[in-house]
Amino acid sequence: MTDIPGKYRDLFEKKAFAHLATIGADGSPQVTPVWVDFDGTYLRFNTAKGRVKDKNLRRNPRVALAIQDPDNPYRYMQVQGRVVEVTEHGADAHIDTLAKKYIGQDTYPWRRPGEVRVLYKILPEKVQTLG
Repeated sequence: MTDIPGKYRDLFEKKAFAHLATIGADGSPQVTPVWVDFDGTYLRFNTAKGRVKDKNLRRNPRVALAIQDPDNPYRYMQVQGRVVEVTEHGADAHIDTLAKKYIGQDTYPWRRPGEVRVLYKILPEKVQTLG
């Protein structure tokens, strides 16, 4: 495990999107912007079960992500790691917390009927920073 440097942890307090790269079934990269937070150990994001990134990560847990400071685009962090936990437990509450942070709403407004939320925890293994 590699720790997130203290002087970059503020990125997780800002409305900074992370761009998450996963590996598709054919070996090609797939990148998606995601809402993200950091619990002191793991980077966490949330998606709906059955989406492309969900399928990719269940097949291959290796990820890379970059998060850019919205106040200074020349300051960013990139992380390589792997998913160490996938759970539906607490995922609805987590997406609501992220909705509050990113769009100022108490509940995630784009739920679809029958949608199952999934919480992913990423263990950072390599961290690079700039700015």
